Amino acid sequence: MSRYIFITGGVVSSLGKGLSSASLGALLQARGYSVRIRKLDPYLNVDPGTMNPFQHGEVFVTEDGAETDLDLGHYERFTGVAAKKTDNITSGRIYLNVITKERRGDYQGTDVQVVPHVTNEIKDFIGHDAEDADFVICEIGGTIGDIESLPYIEAIRQFANERGPEKCLFIHVTLVPYLKVVGELKTKPTQHSVKELLSVGIQPDMILCRSDHEITLEDRRKIALFCNVPAQRVIPALDVETIYKVPLEYRKYDLDGEVLEYFNMNAKAQEPDLSAWEEIVDKVTHPDKEVRVAIVGKYTSLKESYKSLEEALTHGGFAHRAKIKIDWIDSEIFEKREPAEKLGHMHAIIVPGGFGDRGSEGKMAAIEYARVNKIPFLGICFGMQLAVIETLRNIAHIKGASSSEFGETEEAAVGLLTEWDKEGAIERREENEDIGGTLRLGSYPCEIKRESLAYHIYKSLEISERHRHRYEVNSQYSEDLSQAGMLISGLSPDGRLPEIIERVDHPWFIGVQFHPEFKSKPFEPHPLFVSLIGAAIKAQESEKSQAA
Repeated sequence: MSRYIFITGGVVSSLGKGLSSASLGALLQARGYSVRIRKLDPYLNVDPGTMNPFQHGEVFVTEDGAETDLDLGHYERFTGVAAKKTDNITSGRIYLNVITKERRGDYQGTDVQVVPHVTNEIKDFIGHDAEDADFVICEIGGTIGDIESLPYIEAIRQFANERGPEKCLFIHVTLVPYLKVVGELKTKPTQHSVKELLSVGIQPDMILCRSDHEITLEDRRKIALFCNVPAQRVIPALDVETIYKVPLEYRKYDLDGEVLEYFNMNAKAQEPDLSAWEEIVDKVTHPDKEVRVAIVGKYTSLKESYKSLEEALTHGGFAHRAKIKIDWIDSEIFEKREPAEKLGHMHAIIVPGGFGDRGSEGKMAAIEYARVNKIPFLGICFGMQLAVIETLRNIAHIKGASSSEFGETEEAAVGLLTEWDKEGAIERREENEDIGGTLRLGSYPCEIKRESLAYHIYKSLEISERHRHRYEVNSQYSEDLSQAGMLISGLSPDGRLPEIIERVDHPWFIGVQFHPEFKSKPFEPHPLFVSLIGAAIKAQESEKSQAA
């Protein structure tokens, strides 16, 4: 039977509960145990798919087509375990399930209440489809004291009572701030946060203390005394230069060993082998070279909007022992200024996914600059669609080429996708139906042409990648694109949907309809990013030789 670890947060948000969950999962895996990691989000959206990236950050997409919290990306990257729809739940989904059951009459006329109906739904989610894992780590979104998270806290309290303390462990992540004016760390916020947790019936078994200063043994003992936790289970969580060092730091304080001791498991039976993590950190801290990459998008003021993309580029750098220096550029500036000013010194350019026409002209200006100046270019999802439109307008001279996403057009090079094949069944969408959860989501196959750069990169004629989009390149323009030097090198198995495009007159110019960044991991960098960084390094070396 699985053991459950619940991770809550206190004092302030954004303390790194997701990275702590992912790191603990990685440490337990290194000891030979299997793990599942889940996220319980208190917001009332059914999923984050309709949320503004400036507010919520990236929407991570699972293999089976769920739009989820970006923390699930951390879970996958650190453990290699593919997340599922059953690994992320929101209050919106919980209440939708409860109301649907009430309308069907499932509750047989009883009053429907937060306790027990909402809490039962949460408990069912926690325990569903997880009994094959040795450990199930559940991160509770939000901060202790938030009204929104109260049903979750009550649910995990009940869950622990029902399963027993020998099957459930509570970890609380708090802030231990350093006050410069007095020159010392303050433990009182942690004490108050634990007091808040106690007031709702939960005594934490371990405390992870986030801080930018070293936490002395004396401070840890003080926290232990006032929070009723053994001193060895008050564990520092200090700032580090790379997120991939977090598992090593937690190992230093024996986080995984303390978890096993709590569950009366032999913590010394198998010491974890973390040499792979040590190698990754060495690559981050001792790179041989630096590559400059421009990400030209519309949400660049919040880097977490492109979190998986940022990490995938870092992974691509690992393969070449290269540090990736990213310039985040708002595409709208290229609607007023020439791209050369910002892009002239770049070794690679990426135009990522997005929605709507705002900034699209600036993105196409960046694409044109990459095309004309032979700078390695990767267009992802919307970026691929704009690369197609840019080619049709500027090379094929179809000046009206556009996307129906921008409004009515007679030259819809990109149009609304209304039906497609999913595992042998036809998925259909209507133009005016709800926007939430109606995109083409999840993993779909793609067939690659043998004589292509894509085949050289993937070394396979068939791949599977994750999608998140509503509009699709119109294959009726294939001949126009071909004459303009653009090859459609990847197609859906039925031949209807272009999945990969590339330029035959360019050293490295690729657009993909899918999101390769979602499948990249530090120990398995995605081949597209490995190849892109390799092309950027080659461009950099050429630049240096010309300067010499």
